[in-house]
Amino acid sequence: MNPKILAVSALLAFAPPALALDSSAGNLKVVKLADGFDEPWSVEALPNGGILVSERGGVLTHLRADGSRVQVKGVPKVVDRGQGGLLDIMIPRDFATSREVYLSYANRDGTSYGTALGRGKLNSDGTALVGFKRIFQQARGSDAAKHFGSRIVEARDGTIFLTIGERGERPKAQDLQNHNGTVVRLRRSGVIPPDNPFIGLPGAEPEIYSYGHRNPQGAALDLNGNLYVVEHGARGGDELNAITPGGNYGWPVISYGRHYSGAKIGEGTTKAGMEQPIHYWDPSIAPSGLMIYSGKLWPNWEGDFFTGSLKFDMISRLDAKTLREERLQSPQTGRVRDVVEGPNGEIWFLSVNDGALYQITP
Repeated sequence: MNPKILAVSALLAFAPPALALDSSAGNLKVVKLADGFDEPWSVEALPNGGILVSERGGVLTHLRADGSRVQVKGVPKVVDRGQGGLLDIMIPRDFATSREVYLSYANRDGTSYGTALGRGKLNSDGTALVGFKRIFQQARGSDAAKHFGSRIVEARDGTIFLTIGERGERPKAQDLQNHNGTVVRLRRSGVIPPDNPFIGLPGAEPEIYSYGHRNPQGAALDLNGNLYVVEHGARGGDELNAITPGGNYGWPVISYGRHYSGAKIGEGTTKAGMEQPIHYWDPSIAPSGLMIYSGKLWPNWEGDFFTGSLKFDMISRLDAKTLREERLQSPQTGRVRDVVEGPNGEIWFLSVNDGALYQITP
């Protein structure tokens, strides 16, 4: 049997009975794969059938292929403060040979806090990250405890995208002299790719790939390798954006939302030289995690966008062709922090309310 299938089977052997969720694709089966997590933030599958889950407080759990679980040692010290902590996980395509695991996290640098990215090697029995090294640190961080962004995506060319929120310092999202409100692009070693769009621009941070973001907590490649992010608006104005090199996504100059006070944001909804979202939500759903589906188990959903809602306790599915929304909701979809496609085409999601990892199948 495929080891990936074997691993999920081991977890399912201890799972409670499946529950139903209605959808446009018919009744879906929802099964709990694991629970007992405190503020789970990210889930990723390992090629050998294991699963890694991060908890914001700094714990990385390995759900092993034999059904056992272990807390992974060697995780970096993180700043567990406000929205900061241990955040995203990225498993590169060559993990079978490299054994590398990438983590994003809130890190203290001097007197300020910022989003950091590092990597280590998972040892042979999956109990420790060996030689973990920070390869990127947000420049000129903040003492704010919010808007760390922090999703990691491996591009098809092997470079890495990392999203960073504007840390609540709105004007900095338009200032290329810092990393606030940006998507950065790095080589896996942390070296800056020479074709990044702001290389050579005086004063600009050379890691920046796009800017003008508020708090992008979801990022994924589509089936053609193009990068998309979902980001939190204020009161209204959550966005799904197609990312282009050098693109300015407008925050806080343009937005489809309002400040929490009800006051107008910036100059309106459009401005020359600033990108428009592919889709926006008003009222806000507080999107976190983004998955673009392969169509493996549900061919009609091929290419569709799935993102968790931290506000309305559901998973939002946007049809790739029409961008019409379907809301997948059940008692288990409480504050969905991450949504990923499992190795066999199933949908996995993390519920903060339940502290649990769930699986959706037909």
